[in-house]
Amino acid sequence: MGLKSDYVREVKAFQPSPPYAANAVKAFLVGGAFCALAQWLADWYGGTFAASPVEAHLWASMVMAGLAIVLTAVGKYDDFSQFAGAGATMLIMGLANALASAAIEHRSEGWTAGVAGQMFKAGGASVIYGLIAAYVLGLVWPW
Repeated sequence: MGLKSDYVREVKAFQPSPPYAANAVKAFLVGGAFCALAQWLADWYGGTFAASPVEAHLWASMVMAGLAIVLTAVGKYDDFSQFAGAGATMLIMGLANALASAAIEHRSEGWTAGVAGQMFKAGGASVIYGLIAAYVLGLVWPW
């Protein structure tokens, strides 16, 4: 073989195997808890403020994104997402964390090139693929 393949084989012998089942359970429980909290907020907004279901879900999404931004600003979201894995990064909170992290990290470069430019780099893929998915679903969704 080669030096590189020998090195990779030797390193793999000492690496622990990741706990896939435990990680999946943590992601499921944490993601489910966040979704349940968001649904409770939407129901609460609908009942307390007589908001339509769409408005109530929008308010709940904004609260969840705001929670992620606050946790990112105080430096706790990374620790939490390291524990929760995909359960904390695949929701709207993950996108809010990515945008807030980029804004905080590049604020010294100015508002346009730093904050706005880096935020678009971080969240641009989510926006573009979200628009594409919405367009495709709009074409095939039965009216």
